Amino acid sequence: MADEHQFIEDGLRRSQINEFFAEELGRAGYGGMDVAKTPMGTQIVLKAEKPGMVIGKGGKNIRKITTELEERFDMDDPQIDVQEVDEPDLNAQIVADRLANALERGWYFRKAGHTTIDRIMEAGALGAEIVLSGKVTGARSRVEKFNRGYIKHNGEPAQEVVDHGQGVAVMKLGTIGVNVKIIPPGAKLPDDFDVREDAEVPEVEQATGDDEGVEALLEEEPEDVPDVGADDDVDVPDEDPADVIDEEIVEEVVEETQETAEEATDVAAEEPVETGDVDDDDEEFDELDEEIESEAADLVAEMEAADEETEEDE
Repeated sequence: MADEHQFIEDGLRRSQINEFFAEELGRAGYGGMDVAKTPMGTQIVLKAEKPGMVIGKGGKNIRKITTELEERFDMDDPQIDVQEVDEPDLNAQIVADRLANALERGWYFRKAGHTTIDRIMEAGALGAEIVLSGKVTGARSRVEKFNRGYIKHNGEPAQEVVDHGQGVAVMKLGTIGVNVKIIPPGAKLPDDFDVREDAEVPEVEQATGDDEGVEALLEEEPEDVPDVGADDDVDVPDEDPADVIDEEIVEEVVEETQETAEEATDVAAEEPVETGDVDDDDEEFDELDEEIESEAADLVAEMEAADEETEEDE
């Protein structure tokens, strides 16, 4: 069988055993169970409000339950240990069964819910929540919640710290589910912290020094840098021979560049410059200027003639 199937099988068997104990030990105040496998068999720890009713006269009832577990659930040598619940009002399963019985006896759900949760908080619980779901007052089903204190709903604390209990109240209109969650007193939550008043805080030593400004610090000259004058002899580190440039090579490169520049200028001077296109353009510009001047003279003459005619008419 695969691991996933094995987990499902174990969870189903655990639920069936829990329902069996709730039916058989309801009058004894059944408060839950813990199942653990040991080399000797299966260890079952029962929590009950009245351990005497669980054991029975001369152990008759406990032997009957053991035989039933072997035959019905195929358990190998079950060993049952019964423990008494110290505070029944802090056990979620016992509280859920009590509240379901109160609803079946005719208690109004608001009165039963507030009374139950008040008793839980008076017992010292850090927080509690009661949820009633079903046909509480009429034909339509609804959900009613009663909260007090602090309660966790998600994460690992909701599984490890919070105590869960479920019960069912059979009414004329239908069944009512009862879910109870309780955080017992003294539970350590991950967001808890303690404030120690007697804690010794070490004293913080502040560096003593003159209160000087930034400008004063900038004006000070660093001690490590020596003041070098013009007349002082300073040891200059020897240069790396690889970094020294050969002067003869530099002179040869400069002479080659000068020779190439002179050759370029000589070639440019020997090449004739074609000026034919430039002269033709100048002649065209001169002809245009003469035409413009002649047209301007004609316009001036016409304007003067027009002025003379106007004066004669007057």
